[in-house]
Parts: sequence; structure tokens; C-alpha cells
Amino acid sequence: MKLQLFQIDAFTDKVFGGNPAAVCPLEKWLKPELLQKIAAENNLPETAFFVKNSYGLDIRWFTPEMEINLCGHATLASAHVLFNHLGYNKNQIIFDSKSGTLKVTKKGEILCLDFPSNKPEKISHSAKLEEALGAKPIEVYKSRDILAIFENEKEIEKINPNFELLKQIDCMGVIVSAKGKNCDFVSRFFAPKVGINEDPVTGSAHTTLVPYWAEKLEKKKLHAFQISKRRGELFCEIMGRRVLISGKAVTYLIGEISI
Repeated sequence: MKLQLFQIDAFTDKVFGGNPAAVCPLEKWLKPELLQKIAAENNLPETAFFVKNSYGLDIRWFTPEMEINLCGHATLASAHVLFNHLGYNKNQIIFDSKSGTLKVTKKGEILCLDFPSNKPEKISHSAKLEEALGAKPIEVYKSRDILAIFENEKEIEKINPNFELLKQIDCMGVIVSAKGKNCDFVSRFFAPKVGINEDPVTGSAHTTLVPYWAEKLEKKKLHAFQISKRRGELFCEIMGRRVLISGKAVTYLIGEISI
């Protein structure tokens, strides 16, 4: 069996930036065990698979180690493939997923994700979290992920986690964030429990970051950078119980796999 495979850098306007994702269009769903093997072989933060349905597409996302319920950058990458390589001629794509209906709208070179908002709830400080991060946050919140807030961008840059200790934290991933020097906020994202020590740019983390910072800064529209080594830029907006997360994407590789 031969399958198309695309590698896309998401939330960037140049290759080698943003977050790489593999995108694999399918005619029909393959067994989950096979999808997981493909994702492990790709060895990228995420591999997205999609299949056409009666009005849009069903989408699933796999890290090298497991399937997850929501991924922003691989959804952005999938939309980029559909718009630029597979002849999709409408300006909006509707994806069905384990997190419900997700929409991606094309606005020139910008792709806008319409995702559910995951507003975090404040929790008490954890000594284990501080030890794992090697730094003490000023506030800690939780939704799907832990959100640790720090004083400034320089603190976020300096964080050097103990990933073995982070695996012991009760959450999928840990977000660290602070106000930005040249934007509204910056962040980094660590998820060693699912096989990604540091994710370069994390769309799904912004479903938690945006409601937090929108309330904190009293702004609906926010400009953000995820300050990993690859670095990514995101334009965000809070819309009630939804979050709009926008960015660019570029194609790195077009190929074929044999299984």
C-alpha cells in the first residue's frame, strides 16, 4: 500500500521554523495500530490523518507514542495541504474530531483555526512541579494541561526542565508563560509523557493560554510567540467559548510511503 505524505512547518512563514507536522490523507481509516506505527516512524511531534466524510473531513492526531484528542499545528498543516496541494476550493474546511467540530478558514496567507476554549482553573503550587521546571511560578492553573505563569519573558527563556520529573506530573503537558516584550504573551510547552520533550509551537496549548491572557490583559485579540528554538507566531482571539488561533504554514516535503 502506498500513501501520500506531506511534511509541513506550521505557525511560520519559512521552512525550519514553527512546528513540523506530517500529514497523511487516507481513503478510509486504517487500524489504529498501523496509524501509530506510521506516526512513530515519522518521529515528528504530530502526524495528522484525515478521511473525507459527507460534509467535511474526519481528523485524528498521533504523537510518536500515542493518539491525542486535540492538536492545533497539525490541523493547520492539514488545512495547508488541502488548500495548496489537494485542490480544496472552498475557503473553509470543517473537521470532525475527538474534540468536536473544528473549522479552518483561509484568509489570504493566514489560516484561522476555530477551536474550543479550555479556560484553566487556578490550583495550588506544587513542589514537584517547581522541582521539575527548576523554577518557581507565581501562579499555577490547570485545564487539560498545567499552566505555570512567570514574571517575565527572560524567565521563560531560561527554563531547563527535568523531563523525567515532568513525566510524573498529573497532566498531558506543562505550559510555561509570561507577558511578552514585543507581543502580548510568550510561552513554551513540554509534554514528555506523550513523547515530546518540548513541542516547538502548540496550537492546542493556546486554547488555555488565550482565555487566561485575554482576561488578564483585558483584550480580546492577542499576539503571541512560542519561544522554542524553532519559534512560532500566533494571532489569537477569544470568542466566548471558542478561540481563534491563526498563523501561516509552509511545505517542506511531499512524498510517498510504502506500508
